[in-house]
Amino acid sequence: MNEIIFLVEEDPEGGFFARSIGESIFTQAETIAELRLFVRDAVNCHYDEQNRPKLIRLHIVRDEVIAS
Repeated sequence: MNEIIFLVEEDPEGGFFARSIGESIFTQAETIAELRLFVRDAVNCHYDEQNRPKLIRLHIVRDEVIAS
C-alpha cells in the first residue's frame, strides 16, 4: 500500500475527527496540527514498518452555512 486516506471532519463538540477509508483507524484532536501528529501515530501503530503506507492523505471536509 502506497497511500492511506483519512476523512477529516469538524467535531460538533469542538476539534476534529479523522477516520481512514478502508481501514479501522480513528483519531481526534483539538487542532489540525495536532491531528496530523495523531494520524501519523495511529498509522505507525496500525502497520508494521514493512507494510506502512508511504503517504498519508487528509481529506478535510468542512461545512459552512451562509444565511441570506
